[in-house]
Amino acid sequence: MFSNPVSAPPPKLRIVHLDDILPHEKSDAQRSQPLMERIERAEFFTNPPLVGDLEDGRYVLMDGSNRHVSMKLLGFEHILAQVADYESDFVELGVWQHIVADWDSQALLGTLEAIDQVEIRDGWDGSAVAQVLLRDGPVFSIHAAADGLAERNAALRRIVANYHDNATLYRTPLTDPGQIWPLFPSGFALVMFPSYQPQDIIEAALQRAYLPPGVSRHIIHGRALNVNYPMKRLRASLPLAEKDRQFQEWMRQQYAKRSVRFYAESTFQFAE
Repeated sequence: MFSNPVSAPPPKLRIVHLDDILPHEKSDAQRSQPLMERIERAEFFTNPPLVGDLEDGRYVLMDGSNRHVSMKLLGFEHILAQVADYESDFVELGVWQHIVADWDSQALLGTLEAIDQVEIRDGWDGSAVAQVLLRDGPVFSIHAAADGLAERNAALRRIVANYHDNATLYRTPLTDPGQIWPLFPSGFALVMFPSYQPQDIIEAALQRAYLPPGVSRHIIHGRALNVNYPMKRLRASLPLAEKDRQFQEWMRQQYAKRSVRFYAESTFQFAE
């Protein structure tokens, strides 16, 4: 049971070194390139990535891998991040399901079967690395010959890359086909993933045994959005401690001006 979001504490925001953030998933090149172009033009940094404190000066990246890699490629040294605690009741770890569209089921299954050390079996199997539910009814389980986390996640990356490169991919938290198919008329397959534990995410980051993009889903009760911190301050050539000191002073001013608002209700956001 997770805490009531009404009681969510103020977000813990800080300036951190990009090299101290360890991703747990591969970034999505289709999303990163347009994001880099927006960041180059942006006057403000709006939505901080979410990180978990590893208590050794490093952080595991929970959400925001494309922002993280885009900032690195653009030559930034530091980034504004929201630090969340996996041990708290305000962090919820789930998964995204993948809807595969604008392709066909035979091509999908045929190319999946061609991947080394991957086997497609009829029916649902809870021990599989993923399940495939086709719009017309059949269910298949995807199995990978993997001895450990690195091999398992490598197989998952190959599986997702297979349809990511050939079809249109949508993410959804929904699992009910009756709700999904009307929303995605061009979708023909639903790929479902098993649940993960926080330690799975941390180990993926520490071992560089990355998950595919868009599989893990972190929900933070009390997430900071639309912070609008000036990009010129992130670009400034200052030591990390001084840059963070300036940011904390800026934050105090925002609270003093009553510029920070908390919305407890669940929302749907139609544009980013």
